[in-house]
Amino acid sequence: MLFKLKKSIHILLACLTALPLMLTPIQVSAASDVTVNLSSEKQLIKGFGGINHPNWIGDLTASQRDTAFGNGQNQLGFSILRIYIDDNKNNWYKEIPTAKRAIEQGAIVFASPWNPPGDMVETFNRNGDTAAKRLKYDKYAAYAQHLNDFVSYMKSNGVNLYAVSVQNEPDYAHDWTWWTPQEMLRFMKDYAGSITDTKVMAPESFSYLKEMSDPILNDPQALANMDILGAHTYGTQFSNFPYPLFKQKGAGKELWMSEVYYPNSNANSADSWPEALDVSYHIHHAMVEADFQAYVWWYIRRQYGPMKEDGTISKRGYNMAHFSKFVRPGFVRVDATKNPDTQTFISAYKGDNKVVIVAINRGTSAVNQKFVLQNGNTSNVSSWVTDSTRNLAAGSSIIMTGNTFTAQLPSQSVTTFVAQLN
Repeated sequence: MLFKLKKSIHILLACLTALPLMLTPIQVSAASDVTVNLSSEKQLIKGFGGINHPNWIGDLTASQRDTAFGNGQNQLGFSILRIYIDDNKNNWYKEIPTAKRAIEQGAIVFASPWNPPGDMVETFNRNGDTAAKRLKYDKYAAYAQHLNDFVSYMKSNGVNLYAVSVQNEPDYAHDWTWWTPQEMLRFMKDYAGSITDTKVMAPESFSYLKEMSDPILNDPQALANMDILGAHTYGTQFSNFPYPLFKQKGAGKELWMSEVYYPNSNANSADSWPEALDVSYHIHHAMVEADFQAYVWWYIRRQYGPMKEDGTISKRGYNMAHFSKFVRPGFVRVDATKNPDTQTFISAYKGDNKVVIVAINRGTSAVNQKFVLQNGNTSNVSSWVTDSTRNLAAGSSIIMTGNTFTAQLPSQSVTTFVAQLN
């Protein structure tokens, strides 16, 4: 679709990075040890997932639902499903089968609208675009009720939604409904409180533009009516991932990365390597620099997504699975040396009496990395690796010695280490 092409061009210009030359791997030692401090807790993890969009690309099949939301062998272990709030109520039934199956497998479901019903929309002149759409100013209450109606409909059909969003990408709405920051603030302050039986997400800026969310954070009533600050990170530089105002004002609120594809949406790119390694690299920054509690991909099944059109998991998907299969809802990120070497990136988590470490080596040489565990004890460490030839391949058990272990991180790879805490 045209808007996706335009977005892809925007992202390409914003995110292009030079890929390293393919060289013969040379084993080297990391510049510094990785210290994992289990007592230094960061954000609570809600999960990882993606969107199912039957209206635009067709529903997931029964087996694809299990591949996405199951957590067995050859499954992604996704724990979040995003669905579409169609402006036409007659299409709502399309969301039920996959949503029900996701919930049966332990996932949570949230929903985002692209447009209000047609009778609530008007056109206006936006920078010369006379076909631009916005919600009529006298229809804000009716729109809140529309969202309530969707929540009730889904609940009556066995789907208890975790949250509803007010608007998908209100600041990139060339093909849907625009909202200014002040319009979003007005809705959140005066109308979002009437949305019941689920959490409210806003504003889902397309590029985590803080001008969309700052007004909500700075208004006590609007903030009280927002449960989740949702953001997309298309073209967002890593330097803009931290959000000091949210840390200052957002106590008790959740912070989600609610849509992205990365690094691009090129046709049939899902298995391109080492490009697919950029997916885990992006998730690393989303967890460590942005403190996001959720990471939600765009289409679950797509030729550039975590699941290919034939229903099999892609290289991009395996990069997501290094997080989604092991860092489960309710886990907590803990402090870890995040960048022990120039091309090595580490994050760590604890939960279910386990410690999980995800290690990414973007370099063209293998790295011997030493890990030091603080404020917790374990003996054996299991590992899984994805690189140019392997997909989530199990490694040999590693023995801890004095709360330390050393492991090889292959060139251009992602490795997940899991240890049971004593």
